[in-house]
Amino acid sequence: MNEGQPIGTTASAFVAVSLEPALVSVCIKRGSWTSRQLRTLERLGISFLGHGHAATARQVAQATGDRFLELHYEEAPSGAVFLANATAWLECSIENEIPAGDHDMVLFRLQAAATDGVMPLIFHSSDFHTIAPLAVKP
Repeated sequence: MNEGQPIGTTASAFVAVSLEPALVSVCIKRGSWTSRQLRTLERLGISFLGHGHAATARQVAQATGDRFLELHYEEAPSGAVFLANATAWLECSIENEIPAGDHDMVLFRLQAAATDGVMPLIFHSSDFHTIAPLAVKP
């Protein structure tokens, strides 16, 4: 949250980096308004979208307009924002930033995490898909 308004974007890549300390990274387009705003915040929320959230992913990715219009979200006491009905949520603080072409690899320190049973949403071959557990043969 920034001045009472949720801000956010979609990330082009997410990577688990380290268990001790718990670190993850996300790639964010350098110089965007959202990128500049997120850097000023003490805590940020990462929401992993799941099955049925393709429209939400597209809406939050848009360059203009209200990215959170009619979306359900929760604000943590720290100010981190989490989208409702996601498959997982991470509350993080920025640890470091590494320039990478027209993006920055932002290294986050994990402060808290939660999960749900929703199957994750992935973006592959220019479209959204969900994955399912592999069937185990007897």
